[in-house]
Amino acid sequence: MGSATPGTADRAHAIPPGAPTPATEATPAVRSRPAEDPAPSASQPVWGRPEQQDYRARIRGALLGAALGDALGAPLDVAGGEAFWADGPGDLLAVPGGGRAGTVTAHTQLALFTTEGLIRAQVRRDTGAWHPPTDLHAAYRRWYATQHEWGPDERRTADGWLAREEWLYARRAPDRDCLTALGDASAGTLDRPRNPRALSLAPATRSTPLGLLSGWDPALVLQLALECAVQTHGHPVSRLTAGAHALLVHALTRGAGPEDAVRAALPLLGRHPGHEPVTEALTTALDAVRAGAPDRPRAAALHGDGSPARGLALAVWAAAVAPDLRTGLLLAVGHGPHSAARGALCGALLGAAHGDTALPPDWLPALEGRASLLALAEDFALEMTQGPALHGPDRAAFAWLERYPREL
Repeated sequence: MGSATPGTADRAHAIPPGAPTPATEATPAVRSRPAEDPAPSASQPVWGRPEQQDYRARIRGALLGAALGDALGAPLDVAGGEAFWADGPGDLLAVPGGGRAGTVTAHTQLALFTTEGLIRAQVRRDTGAWHPPTDLHAAYRRWYATQHEWGPDERRTADGWLAREEWLYARRAPDRDCLTALGDASAGTLDRPRNPRALSLAPATRSTPLGLLSGWDPALVLQLALECAVQTHGHPVSRLTAGAHALLVHALTRGAGPEDAVRAALPLLGRHPGHEPVTEALTTALDAVRAGAPDRPRAAALHGDGSPARGLALAVWAAAVAPDLRTGLLLAVGHGPHSAARGALCGALLGAAHGDTALPPDWLPALEGRASLLALAEDFALEMTQGPALHGPDRAAFAWLERYPREL
């Protein structure tokens, strides 16, 4: 996929989403077959039912959890995250700042288009095309259109179903660098990144779906996250923070605990120039987890200068020390600016670790776009576990290709 790691590009083209990898102690026995295997049949099971159910639950948990954290933190970006410390824990319906309860931001919008782009990348393999960064750039360009048009154009059938969701045609505090970069039809690359000085958590919040590629080798997940990040944010801290988050989601989806996930990510991140702010922030988060019960001074110390790496560290700490998802999200959003982004990161980590049944049930009914999120989560799981039964070079389910066209 790129040249940052020698040999990675060749391996990326050889290993599709869902390809099997060697088992590790932190990896459950969830395996899918290579795309060239014959279609599944009753006599040739691909996934066991419990493994499929667990994987689907973690996908739903990560995507919905990220959206809940985003919606919880969004008003605090305006009102000030200190509100939770001053007033005690709130809920999704009683956060300060006004506006409709449960409204998500561009973090969730872009995570949705990332998920859709990954499905379409897999579908496009039938044509002989296999370069996920290109497919994801096309997906981000579809999101960009939602930020500039009044509504979906039903004549553009190649856009797929997600781009026809009217609720997405609203600007929800999009990152300015995302808009400027995606206004150009050409994609950024590792050699020529977009906005090379841009510091933001935006690439990290949209990298959650990359971590859900549970069959990929972690190094490939990191590589893809870096190549997607530089399409809008080229600063090493921004792109490596995105890569770190994808690695953590990936490890948690495969059954690792938060601390083990961080420890596994550190050496992979350490291979890349400019990793020090990110690896040091994650190490600080581990130290804070071992330091005792969460409190305000510890959150302030983790937040530090408010850089993307520090934002991820605070989200990781909140996810690791919280007794439940509700408390974790409140800890993540309750300090300083960029609350929505940290909430999205923490919610993704907790959802990937515990599945959708751990989500606060009283928050879910108010969540904007919940039906779309659930539909996309189910489609993603279906593609990654049963894709060859849905499409191939010589066969296709028409309804599936209508939802996820092969065209860019």
